[in-house]
Amino acid sequence: MSQQVSSPAKASLPPVPECIETVVSKQREFSWQVASNLFISFKYAWCGISYAFQTQRNFRIHVSVGAFAIGLSIFLHLKSVEIAVIGLTIGLVLALELLNTAIESIVDLTVKQTYHELAKIAKDCAAGAVLVSALVAVTVAATLLLPPLLALVLGLVSS
Repeated sequence: MSQQVSSPAKASLPPVPECIETVVSKQREFSWQVASNLFISFKYAWCGISYAFQTQRNFRIHVSVGAFAIGLSIFLHLKSVEIAVIGLTIGLVLALELLNTAIESIVDLTVKQTYHELAKIAKDCAAGAVLVSALVAVTVAATLLLPPLLALVLGLVSS
């Protein structure tokens, strides 16, 4: 039941960051091989984060909003536990965005340029997981940031 996607412009793959090309070609010839040491494992992980940052608009948005939330938390002198809770929710959103990118890449690799309803479901559910975590993160941040922010604004207005 799959049919060819008919679009005027062919979908092109996003550029592969240089670190991935270099690491893969120099460190391992086959993708199924295990990294030779812990440093190489961290290098691969960093390449994944770099790839997501360079190619995924939503990942960059989440990083920016997360940095703003942490900065505002520090500026408002939130308790360490409150900042940690905001940081954990930001980390969850970023981790799920990375998983979403991985799932979308695997699905695209599997179905190539064709449409398949199960591929759509997989991609939509992965995106839904990111959305749920982002909504939770916004709720947590609003709960912790709005009271001291409003107190600051009202204090400035009344003085």
